[in-house]
Amino acid sequence: MKVVSSLKTLKSRDRHCQVVRRRGKLYVINKKNPRLKARQG
Repeated sequence: MKVVSSLKTLKSRDRHCQVVRRRGKLYVINKKNPRLKARQG
């Protein structure tokens, strides 16, 4: 999992990426390609 300053760029890498908010943190998750995970905050 990467910790990044901008999740919008990671969301555009793959069309299956979703931005999810959990416990006050923003996450990018991807069910089809789990390597594309990221966290912000």
